[in-house]
Amino acid sequence: MEARCVKKYIRSSPVKMRLVIDQIRGKNANEAVGILHFQPKQAARVAEQTLRSAIANLNNKLQNAGETRNEDEYIVSQVFVNVGPTIKRIQAAPMGRAYRIKKRSNHLTIIVSNNKENKINDDVEVNNNKEE
Repeated sequence: MEARCVKKYIRSSPVKMRLVIDQIRGKNANEAVGILHFQPKQAARVAEQTLRSAIANLNNKLQNAGETRNEDEYIVSQVFVNVGPTIKRIQAAPMGRAYRIKKRSNHLTIIVSNNKENKINDDVEVNNNKEE
């Protein structure tokens, strides 16, 4: 089973957010929270909040389904950043000119899943590769 969390309109550049989330892709969820917690970047705080929300969403899904919860088996299966809207501003420049400033934003999506399901999917992929 998997759960997702999407945080939209984050006021930082998508490039800066990708630097942070590339470090947690495919890791254990608890380990990923630790990595993000001790990152000095501002984007890591937003990513940590989103990851904690995705973990809570998975806990709620499993509880409603009546399955056992073991947070040590949660992994960050997918993490990606999409470009959000860009706010265009003008800054005064010398000799009556104006420079354009682009204030970028992004949308962060984190998908957390059980380890059990991923093992099943990995076995299916291995079997598909053998048939080809």
